[in-house]
Amino acid sequence: MKTIVHVGLILMTGVVLGLLVRFIGGSSKTIGPSDAEVIYSNDLAADGLTQEEVEGIENPEVSHPPDGETWLSRFELIERSGELVSSDDLLGSPYVVSFFFSTCPSICVQQNQKVKELQEEFEGKGVRFIAISVDPERDTPEQLREYAARFNADAEQWLFLTGDLNYIRRVGAEVYRQPVNKQFHTERFVLVDPAGEIEGFYNWPEPVQFEKLKQKINDYLEAEKA
Repeated sequence: MKTIVHVGLILMTGVVLGLLVRFIGGSSKTIGPSDAEVIYSNDLAADGLTQEEVEGIENPEVSHPPDGETWLSRFELIERSGELVSSDDLLGSPYVVSFFFSTCPSICVQQNQKVKELQEEFEGKGVRFIAISVDPERDTPEQLREYAARFNADAEQWLFLTGDLNYIRRVGAEVYRQPVNKQFHTERFVLVDPAGEIEGFYNWPEPVQFEKLKQKINDYLEAEKA
């Protein structure tokens, strides 16, 4: 009997040690893209992924339109000026989309400082920046005007949009493939090409990705000159 117990303990010890080795060894592996890797919308399918896998990477919490409604491909929202802005109005030049809310004390401020940096670098070059509120009940046009002034946001170049929250959820998920909800958004900039197609998703806190975003915008501007 003692022999059987001893053998059992030895086997259990071996299993536990094996699991520990696997856990420690696996923890050193990088899961998902590295800090320097941008998720490019047009490249994922070419990498052999199915459409379902592409959607899972680009928008892990993709929503669905209400019954009887089609997916949004364009939108209209209210700018801080009080004027309606359509996605069709943005065609012709590259633009960068971000989601935020004005009462966010930290991340949104850092994010909009990055947009301000982009605005200064591409001043007068036709590039536009689209900031969409995910707290539209608070972020009225008047509130957005005050908020935009904090960043010296150019009224023509950097637009601040608001509207109905359910509609903004759909704009985020269906038009820009970003999961958004009330006071919730990703830390990604969405780069849209002059034809209105998503080029890629750039994680702005990562310096390498931020530089790649600027380079890609410059590529579009150079192509416009050619």
